[in-house]
Amino acid sequence: MKKILTFLLVLGAATAQAQDPAGMRLGVKAGATYAKLAGNDVEQIAGPNYNTSQDQRKLGFNAGLFLQIPVSSDGFFSVQPEVLLNRRGYQLETEQKSGLAEGVDKYSFEQTRVLTYIDVLVLGKINTGGLFFELGPQFGYLARSSSDTEITTKYTNGQKDRVEKNTGDSKSDLASADLGAVAGLGYQTESGLSIGLRYNRGFNSLIDTKDIDNEPKAFNDAFMLQVGYLLPLSLGK
Repeated sequence: MKKILTFLLVLGAATAQAQDPAGMRLGVKAGATYAKLAGNDVEQIAGPNYNTSQDQRKLGFNAGLFLQIPVSSDGFFSVQPEVLLNRRGYQLETEQKSGLAEGVDKYSFEQTRVLTYIDVLVLGKINTGGLFFELGPQFGYLARSSSDTEITTKYTNGQKDRVEKNTGDSKSDLASADLGAVAGLGYQTESGLSIGLRYNRGFNSLIDTKDIDNEPKAFNDAFMLQVGYLLPLSLGK
């Protein structure tokens, strides 16, 4: 926690060229993350013998610290660096209808994957009488990945077998870094309590096994609903 706070203070000091006399303020925030994969290549993730489709968004959470650094004296424009723990993920449905064992009609796979990121953001923020708009870059480091897969075998005689499989915490098939952008809006009260809605989109492909050319491209895509609070302590002059 001390390292994160130190990072925010250093980043804030380097970013703020002109500050309101009240100075920058530290805040905390937390909320829900509603994520999936995006891109035209999602259906190709499992390979040529499979048909993959997006099932639904994965519900996760986010929490972290931020600094609000006034740039204009009236508070209209500010800069907001943040560090968040953000649990994203996705759910996919995949079917295999070729290359099957004798007597098998198809294999169905339902995969749920949880991706835990440490996200660093630097947002420009416009404040208009409580209503605010924000936009800026985001860099995410993939700290952990866990996956659960449900495999269903449908036989030609109509019978079905279902097996649940936990594939562990491997992230060898994923990119460690996620560079993206965030856009959002919300409302902040004079007391420092805020609520906001964001959209986050990754720019580099999540799928990266490091040794295969022309891999399918799929990108992190998430909505975030957050509640924040500015602490009464001023960190400026």
